[in-house]
Amino acid sequence: MDPTLCRDCAKLMPAGPVCPHCGSARVVSHPELLDLSIAHIDCDAFYASVEKRDDPSLLDKPLIVGHPGGRGVVTTACYIARKFGPRSAMPMFKALELCPHAVVIPPNMAKYKAVSQQIRALMLKATPQVEPLSLDEAYLDLTPEHRLIDRHPVVILARLARAIERDVGVTVSIGLSYNKSLAKLASDRDKPRGLSVIGRAEAKSILAPLPVGAIHGIGRATASRLEADGITTVAQLQAMSEAALVARMGKFGKALAERVHGIDNRRITPDRPLKSVSVENTFARDQRTLEPMAAELRDLTGKLVARLQRAGVGGSTVVLKLKTGDFKTLSRQIHLPHPTQRFETLWEHGFSLLRREADGRPFRLIGIGVSELAPAVEADPPDLFQ
Repeated sequence: MDPTLCRDCAKLMPAGPVCPHCGSARVVSHPELLDLSIAHIDCDAFYASVEKRDDPSLLDKPLIVGHPGGRGVVTTACYIARKFGPRSAMPMFKALELCPHAVVIPPNMAKYKAVSQQIRALMLKATPQVEPLSLDEAYLDLTPEHRLIDRHPVVILARLARAIERDVGVTVSIGLSYNKSLAKLASDRDKPRGLSVIGRAEAKSILAPLPVGAIHGIGRATASRLEADGITTVAQLQAMSEAALVARMGKFGKALAERVHGIDNRRITPDRPLKSVSVENTFARDQRTLEPMAAELRDLTGKLVARLQRAGVGGSTVVLKLKTGDFKTLSRQIHLPHPTQRFETLWEHGFSLLRREADGRPFRLIGIGVSELAPAVEADPPDLFQ
């Protein structure tokens, strides 16, 4: 019988649909359950969950966290709201068209950062090897040389999820595997309050039917190019040789050849300082005129705002990235008097940089980002003259 864990009381048990210790049916069984030690923990609709925690009247209502009006974007939509279509980085006006009865609350980054620090403190009781990705997600290395509790990693994770829910008041979903890519993939499989496992024996078969965009490192533009060539599933990439993938994808082809087969040798790196935040996209075909590039830049700016809010930072330098048709990379930047997360500010300066460069040359890639980061509480101070 496969090892089995009750997710509610965090006790190992004989295989069965119900825990004999507490009567819960929230159990997880897997042949490799006790052999895996790399985890990804992701808070469930984090900002919205914090707001509902602090205002119980919102519990059964669709809630969107973000700046209403103008060109604001959704930072987080609760699971009730998501049933109607709103999602992170979506323009607010579109989200409210899909869910007009949603309650909209502006983000409170200082509060979210404080809650994130509470959760991080609980993680650090399990292992010092915690690699945060943003305020609401992190990787944990629970291999024997790093874990601080003499228990199986899956038991530690179940106890950690229970502690976060009890002490902090938000829920998390957990992915457990043998590397970072698969742990992150697993954490998305059973939300909210999930604990999902991907083992070595099944990794290739789980990956095979997934769309190519499920592989870490394949973004929207790359996925679109692959799909245009008839490559839509990971199974098709698995059937290609490393040499063929390198020829098609360049230096990323080697890493891709490993990841489609469930191999990812990246280490969990704690306390990695965040120096910049950016987003980019490669056009399906080279663009020479301002209008289509500006449209793409506008979409990317919305995504950048969502990432900045999730990371709890703002940036003082706006950076525009362009790559010409002959693969020459251009970087242009503007320094601001204070850090910002605002769509309007980022879009205004990004567009001004783009307008100077859009002179008829073909461009194959565009991106926008910020550097010189500061905590979100220091971003966008009020204008005393308005």
